[in-house]
Amino acid sequence: VQLQASGGGLVQAGGSLRLSCAASGSIFSIRVMGWYRQAPGKQRELVAESSSGITNYAESVKGRFTISRDNAKKMVFLQMNSLKPEDTAVYYCNAHISSPQTPGRLTEYWGQGTQVTVSS
Repeated sequence: VQLQASGGGLVQAGGSLRLSCAASGSIFSIRVMGWYRQAPGKQRELVAESSSGITNYAESVKGRFTISRDNAKKMVFLQMNSLKPEDTAVYYCNAHISSPQTPGRLTEYWGQGTQVTVSS
């Protein structure tokens, strides 16, 4: 199983970016899909996640970021609006996935990370 993230880049404060992540490989089901980020010198933190239609956001991004999924395409998106310099980080796609061989067992996977840089 692989998670391929894309959509990062450089944007001015107040701007927008949309991140995409596609899961591929031997997949039976995807329970949770989400986004984490890690800024230099800081721990990786949850940004947003989606599970069975329920979404959860970090307080710092509520009202500015929106997570969505396309379950048929095994994709998750993060629409980021009103970006701030403190949103600068490497953003990682995350998913909890089961395989056809073990459909009742979830394994956590991470994408390769995509850099988001917000200039002031």
